[in-house]
Order: sequence, then structure tokens, then C-alpha cells
Amino acid sequence: MMRRLTAILAALALGALAAVAYTKLMARIGSGTPPAMAATSEQADEIIVQKDAREMQLMRDGQVIARYDISLGASPKGHKREEGDEKTPEGTYAIDWRNQNSVAHLSLHISYPNPEDAAAAEARGTSPGGQIMIHGLPNGWGVFGRLHLLYDWTNGCVAVTNAQMREIWSLVPDGTPITIVESS
Repeated sequence: MMRRLTAILAALALGALAAVAYTKLMARIGSGTPPAMAATSEQADEIIVQKDAREMQLMRDGQVIARYDISLGASPKGHKREEGDEKTPEGTYAIDWRNQNSVAHLSLHISYPNPEDAAAAEARGTSPGGQIMIHGLPNGWGVFGRLHLLYDWTNGCVAVTNAQMREIWSLVPDGTPITIVESS
């Protein structure tokens, strides 16, 4: 009986240790040094997000240079109006800063709320929310790759795989305009 209890406790301890090691390994794989920026001649000069199609396009000189399937906010229909509504905003914004230490593998900040969004929320007596990003998967979850496309799960952000996020990071300079529309 004592041997069996010892074996069970050892197995539980080993399992817990393996879970911690796996989590740390997955976080390490999902993080690290961001990629270098692509040559200016290869970079996007515009981003278009089509919410209904669940697609993001990187554009250069009016031509699509890359396409990505995306996940959106958990309540994707309509324009983001307030913090916590889980909607992805609609309109024209800009990529205004980037975060290599994001909780989701790399992220590019979308300049939501703009002055109109902020004024409309203030008129309603609510907060417009913020921290809307294009980002990869949560650190440690990159192994799930394209499975994230099975449903909309963000709080209003635009999500892609980690590999795609690394490519987007290198192709999209700060200041790039982004237009988010409900349908094409």
C-alpha cells in the first residue's frame, strides 16, 4: 500500500514538473527576438481587414502582397463602441506602435480609439476601450497554429498564427494605415 501511494505521488510530481517544463518551453518558442524589418521596397503601405471574410490583406501600391486568415473579437458584428463589448473596431486607423513582449506572440497596436470613437463613447458615458492589436497566439499556445481560426476568440483584436505574425511584423512599419470593414 505504501509503495503504491509513493508511486502515485511520484507520478503526480513528475506530471506537474513536465507541465511546468512544457509551458516554459512553449513560451520560449513563442517569444524571442522579433524578425528584422523587410526592405522598404517589400513593406506594406496599407492593411485591409475584411471582417465578414475573416481576412487581412497587406497591400503595396494597390496590390495585395500577402493574405491571412484571421480570428476577431468574440462578438465580431458591428463597430466597437465600448470596453468589454468584444467587437473589433471598424474604420481607418494606423499601426502606431509595436510590442515584442506581448502576452500574445508579438503585437502591432491599432490606433483605436480615434477622436470620434472617444467622443462617441464619452457621449454615451462609457469607455471606448483600447489595446486593439494585430497579434499572434497567446504565449505558450503557438502549437495550436491555425486551429485558432475555428472561432472568434479575442477581445476585439485581429489574431493570426505566430509564424504569420513574424512575417507581418517584418512587413508592416509603424504608421501604416489599416482599414477595417464589415464586408468587402
